[in-house]
Amino acid sequence: MFRILRRANRFLHTISFFSGLIDQCFTLTNSSNSLRLIHAQLIKLGFISNTFLGNRCIDLYLKSGSSNDALKFFRDIPSKNIVSWNLYLKVYVKKLDIQTARQVFDEMLERDAVSWNTIMSGYISSGFPDSAWEMFLDMQNHCVRPSEFTFSMMLCCVSCGNYAKEMHGCIMRNGGSYSNLVLGNALIDVYGKLGLVDYSLAVFSSMEKVDVVSWNSMISGCCKSGYERLALQIYGLMGSSGFKVDEYTVSALLTACSNLRNLEKGKQIFCLCIKLGFLCNTVVSSAAIDLFSKCNRIESAVCVFEESFVFDSTICNSMIACYANHNLEEKAMELFICSFRDNIRPTNFTLSSVLYSAGVFVPMDQGSQLHSLLVKTGFELDAIVASSLVQMYSNYGLIAFASKIFSDMVFRDLIAYNTMIHALTHHGKPVEAIRLFKELLRSNLRPDRITFAGVLSACSYGGFLDEGIAIFSSMENQHGINPMNDHYAPVVDMLIRAGRIDEAIGLLHTMPYEPHALIWESILRACGDCGNPNLIEGIADRLMELEPNSSLAYSILTNIYEQSGRWESLVRVMKKMRRVMKTKEVVDCSWIGIKGRTFSFEANQMNHYGGENVHSVLGLLMQEIWDY
Repeated sequence: MFRILRRANRFLHTISFFSGLIDQCFTLTNSSNSLRLIHAQLIKLGFISNTFLGNRCIDLYLKSGSSNDALKFFRDIPSKNIVSWNLYLKVYVKKLDIQTARQVFDEMLERDAVSWNTIMSGYISSGFPDSAWEMFLDMQNHCVRPSEFTFSMMLCCVSCGNYAKEMHGCIMRNGGSYSNLVLGNALIDVYGKLGLVDYSLAVFSSMEKVDVVSWNSMISGCCKSGYERLALQIYGLMGSSGFKVDEYTVSALLTACSNLRNLEKGKQIFCLCIKLGFLCNTVVSSAAIDLFSKCNRIESAVCVFEESFVFDSTICNSMIACYANHNLEEKAMELFICSFRDNIRPTNFTLSSVLYSAGVFVPMDQGSQLHSLLVKTGFELDAIVASSLVQMYSNYGLIAFASKIFSDMVFRDLIAYNTMIHALTHHGKPVEAIRLFKELLRSNLRPDRITFAGVLSACSYGGFLDEGIAIFSSMENQHGINPMNDHYAPVVDMLIRAGRIDEAIGLLHTMPYEPHALIWESILRACGDCGNPNLIEGIADRLMELEPNSSLAYSILTNIYEQSGRWESLVRVMKKMRRVMKTKEVVDCSWIGIKGRTFSFEANQMNHYGGENVHSVLGLLMQEIWDY
């Protein structure tokens, strides 16, 4: 009897010894090789059949990234339990081989909550959230109670406010409480992403204990939902409650200041970043660049970029977008080329900014090369990139290429439709633009202000007055969108083209705000020959108040005064024009691409790269012309 006890005691000591060795392997630099040595000893001493040690080894192989070794060890275990099978399933989930993982899951004779969580996380990681939802429902049908980890994981897949509320109720019914930090933070985060800030606040205030992640989720949710001022107020409460900010906090606050265009408050947050040493984080640096870019402080944005500690895709993307938004297309292209040479992989937002710059600055053949790059990198099917590609070809005047890309898009969002409607309108295809607008209405997408601005411009260019008036009326009545100046302008233009000037003027009086200068210019051009000097004077005076540097009002008034012999009024208007108008020399500029290089030439520019050779060739050509 004592002999049996001693053997059992030695066996337990051996198991404990090897278990401790396995734990120590995880702390070593080359844990895989160390674990292979232990694996060999287990085989040598006959302990390979021990299920507990085998599961520990499989787990460590997984953590060290040795998936193949984990699979081999699993096959060597003669007596496998549910832990072994869960680890086996986790191997394929880690490898993103979801098809094989599902086969393993279906073959398992016994499944617990860990099994279901593993396969659901695999579907989510592989980009199949719908399949994860199906597994979640199937899990409950099999009477397996979801864990708090299950709920926190599935909350990441929620894309609708009603679904979020249903999931919240399900959590409460299954015994969930606000004492769990991870679950509470997940609820705050999902409500914030969906714009339900009041629900986020309710969960936040109901939690028994909060941490920095809770505060960050609350601040970030307010920023994403358009409640930037509330985000700044919550930041004040965070400091007064004794919590210290981290990199995620300040990046969200910088984003809030960017959206508010609040430079002064943004500078305070930026100084706090410098004080705490957070600028070494590229997410914080890129948020600072966005702040200075949106507040028109391009020099400060460049300084942040040049003094950054790390040169990666996050900060390069922000700087490229900054250059593109400030009409510095050449700088944006140069930075994109440099980052690409440094093997910094572009994102869809980077390529979108680059394509925008290409449509303005880059020659068409280089734009085609960018298109080829999109195909190679696999971004051609991305909705954001495809929309920018449509815009680029539209800027080149290649509307057929733009239409082809739009028709080939797998998923068309509202931005894609808006881009294509405006492209068709600007290229004299109003019928196709209106047809595309009707196609948008039949889809599940809702038009916005940009959509209506494009289709109303199409109706104006095409002379479709009745259809344009009907679309204009539907904005507020059916879609709840209040018309702005961009919507009134094409309607006024349609009425003027139809000869209904009085109705156009009457429409302006119904506007809830002051019409902008372009609308008054349209009315003034139409009334120039109407023979009503009082009406023309009133419109011209209003235009001169809104746009003092516009020459249209002065030129029409001088013509009227000259024709009617009102010389004193003519002299008064000309004096005012000379006093107010500030003549600026407009310098024309043209580009030409030669062998992959772009040369720019300004008007009256005598000195430029290769200028002597250019003038010599021009001289020879002129001589041949004269001789001919």
